[in-house]
Amino acid sequence: MPLHMNTKQYQQALEDEQHIVVAELRTLGVENPENPGDWITTSSGVNEADENVVADRTEDWAARRATLALLETRYKNIIRALNKIEAGTYGTCEICNNAIETARLDANPAARTCKTHLEAEGELEN
Repeated sequence: MPLHMNTKQYQQALEDEQHIVVAELRTLGVENPENPGDWITTSSGVNEADENVVADRTEDWAARRATLALLETRYKNIIRALNKIEAGTYGTCEICNNAIETARLDANPAARTCKTHLEAEGELEN
C-alpha cells in the first residue's frame, strides 16, 4: 500500500456502500445462515395455475437472481476491500502488486486491480 494513502475516506465510502448493497440484497433474497456472504434469491412463493402468470414469475425470478448475483459479487468485493484496509494491503493490484491508481479507487473503492489489469478483474476468484 502506498505510504501516503489515507484509507479513512475509502473505508467510509466502502462502509456506506456496504449498507446500501445489503439493503438491496435483502429486497431480493436472504443471506444463507450457513455461509455468510452467500445470498439466496427468494420468490413470491405463490403457486399459480395460469401459464402466463407462471411465465411472468419465472422471468421475474430469473431477473432477481441475476441482479442478486451482481450485488453479491459487489458485496464480496466491498468486504474484501475492508479486510485489506484492516490488513494494511489496501490499494494494491491483485495481479501485479503495483499500487492501484487513486482515480480508480476514487471511482471504485472496492477495485481489485490497477487500470492496466481492469479487464482481468472479472476473472479473479471471488
